[in-house]
Amino acid sequence: MKRTMENQKLIDIRNLVKRFPIGDGSFTALRGITLAFAEGEFAGLVGPSGSGKTTLLNIIGSLDTPSEGSVTVLGREVTHLSHREAAALRNHHIGFIFQTYNLLPVFTVYDNVEFPLLLQKGGAAGRKKAVMKALEWVGLADKAQSRPAQLSGGECQRVSIARAMVKRPQLVLADEPSANLDADNSHHILRTMKRLNRELGTTFIFATHDEKVMHYLDRIIGLEDGRVARDERIENTTEDDHPPASGEIGGSELPGEEDFARP
Repeated sequence: MKRTMENQKLIDIRNLVKRFPIGDGSFTALRGITLAFAEGEFAGLVGPSGSGKTTLLNIIGSLDTPSEGSVTVLGREVTHLSHREAAALRNHHIGFIFQTYNLLPVFTVYDNVEFPLLLQKGGAAGRKKAVMKALEWVGLADKAQSRPAQLSGGECQRVSIARAMVKRPQLVLADEPSANLDADNSHHILRTMKRLNRELGTTFIFATHDEKVMHYLDRIIGLEDGRVARDERIENTTEDDHPPASGEIGGSELPGEEDFARP
């Protein structure tokens, strides 16, 4: 059952500025961003390369820190967290999908997906069930013992999606998640994410310029030159009317509460 917290503020960003040092000067990537996200949103940061999408996503996920301003995630001011506190926030509450996968090459697919669960409490049997469920979602249960070098780019991206979902986070931050997927696989993955959003209440924020992703969004935030150029809420009626069959991406049933033990 979807959580009933859609109207609660999950993320609050105020007057956010980010500068990167360049030689004797600096480059300003974000210029006074003020935004808020409620729990349960399916939103996208869109804009051309260099508009600040990935920078903003990284700061929300406490992978980077702002030069000015404040960012509150799940009631925590992330700019004031210690390294350990920020790591705990990411480990327990945030899933990441990176455009470059960030898979560990010496680990199997199973090990890569299991890794986030090793940082949480829980037994081996529960971890195995959760990992195989996640791999079934993305159609890679038969690749569990393969290594990333044995997979295609699209398969590696699907592993990274399974890894982000396996701990059933409250928030998923996805940087161009469909960049290495063909059209059919992109739609299967996006429908699965949409179902998780609607039925489990998982909040998704994408950084993207892919029209396929935008088709599923309920909110589009356009960035230009580090500023919010538009913030549009969409009455999106996209539904998974024809769910993929078992064995396809997104073919397994959605997980239940018993599949994921949250700390």
